[in-house]
Amino acid sequence: MPLARRDLRRPMPTSPQVPDQGRARSRRPHRGGSAVAMAAIGALALAGCTSPKHQSERDERPSITHDVPTELTRFYEQQIEWTQCDALECGTVEVPLDWDDPEGDVIELAVNRSTATGSDVLGSLLINPGGPGGSGVDAVTTVVLDRAGEQVIESYDIVGFDPRGVARSQPITCVDGEQMDQIVSADPDYSTQAGVDAAEEVFGTVGQACLENTGALLEHVDTVSAARDMDVLRAVLGDEKLTYLGYSYGTQLGATYAALYPEKVGRLVLDGALDPTLTADELAKGQAIGFESALRAYVEDCQTGSDCPLTGSVDDGMAQVKKILDRARRSPLPTDDPDRPLTGSLAFSGMAVSLYAPDWWPFLTQGLRAAMRNDGSMLLTLSDAYYERESDGTYASNSTEAFWAINCADDRSPSDLESMQASAEDIQAAAPTIGYYFSYGGVVCAQWPVPEAGGLDSYAAEGAAPILVIGTTNDPATPYAWAESLAELLSSGVLLTYEGEGHTAYGRSNECVDDAVDTYLLTGEAPADGTRC
Repeated sequence: MPLARRDLRRPMPTSPQVPDQGRARSRRPHRGGSAVAMAAIGALALAGCTSPKHQSERDERPSITHDVPTELTRFYEQQIEWTQCDALECGTVEVPLDWDDPEGDVIELAVNRSTATGSDVLGSLLINPGGPGGSGVDAVTTVVLDRAGEQVIESYDIVGFDPRGVARSQPITCVDGEQMDQIVSADPDYSTQAGVDAAEEVFGTVGQACLENTGALLEHVDTVSAARDMDVLRAVLGDEKLTYLGYSYGTQLGATYAALYPEKVGRLVLDGALDPTLTADELAKGQAIGFESALRAYVEDCQTGSDCPLTGSVDDGMAQVKKILDRARRSPLPTDDPDRPLTGSLAFSGMAVSLYAPDWWPFLTQGLRAAMRNDGSMLLTLSDAYYERESDGTYASNSTEAFWAINCADDRSPSDLESMQASAEDIQAAAPTIGYYFSYGGVVCAQWPVPEAGGLDSYAAEGAAPILVIGTTNDPATPYAWAESLAELLSSGVLLTYEGEGHTAYGRSNECVDDAVDTYLLTGEAPADGTRC
């Protein structure tokens, strides 16, 4: 189903299991690990924390509790009981369910860490892989330890956490696998009020299920609350100031933290930046343009090879991609699963996930070639990778449900038909090939059962130390213009540009970017504002 802001959720899932990866013309990432692992920066399926084996013997830094209101002292003074968790350490941290009522109910956040490998420890490096809905606990091993520089790993405890409502942190729970299949594969008719009403009713039912299965937490999964949680994490980890690496949606979370606690900002890296002041409709249009541009870059690259199914000019190739999408929406393509034909929404998800990194372009070529032969199997495989759907019909995480809930908590698009039609026309004019799939996002939150929490009035973070904002010039999911605007929005924002393709840059782009980030994390020295790599 076309959902505005859909691809902020998960920058890259696990690789689909296909026998032939085809040609890969782009330069491979230069650090260790597979290309897909290097591209991955989101919620990947990993084994979770196992039963405790033994208590950590690491000397802990004391909690930082000065200047804390009395009603919050119990949260800031708590000690994490670290236990062995495979190769890492795991624990939990308590935070208020409702930050406006800190003496009320509490929730637990799951945390883990890879302790610094060197003797001169600078502190903790807190991470968020994006989303909303991505697991920071998973990302410690699937992303950061693969991406970060050797000296960064020597100097910092790499700390992951699952934000409230995500993965192991009292997860939002809404529907089962069969119901999720129906929702993500649906191609509603938005041309009539009846079609819009039907779609809104579907998500209204989903929202009610979320409320029944999740409880009061559903009303408190907004980004501002999650950013307040991060300050508790900073304190109990023993850090005077926050050092943080956030990708994609994680940049919104980091910018929100900076705005709330500018005096506690240490070294913040915001990679694949998102401007938190944009409306939901503005975000949808920006992403549509971003994916359209990334698709055009793919088509141009594809047509230089002998195995490309897209013929003629680049414009001709874009038209052929749109023809596949339109055809799947009208009459779903058969796949190797007779019960799961490829709908337009599934076809788009399979294409979109392939645009997160050039290393995935060969998969898209295979999918398009098969679709032109009336076989949607490969695009379905890619779509399943995007949604983390397992072969048994279950979903590996709650990231999609968390995505809906957190976005509905933060900001909601107008849901009346006239407004959505006007927005859709604007989006599709700007992105004629795939803009339809970023339109009519207002239906998701139209009947959501809890009120919108909203964001902050200002994100300037006056008085904060320099904050490093990174943008990739042809990033599909977080367009470069957003990095420019976030760096301008933050009073101490410093913009670092990677001239290239794909989503985010640190650890998957080039040494220029990586060296600049490593230097900043290790010394606090930011590159010159406007540096291009």
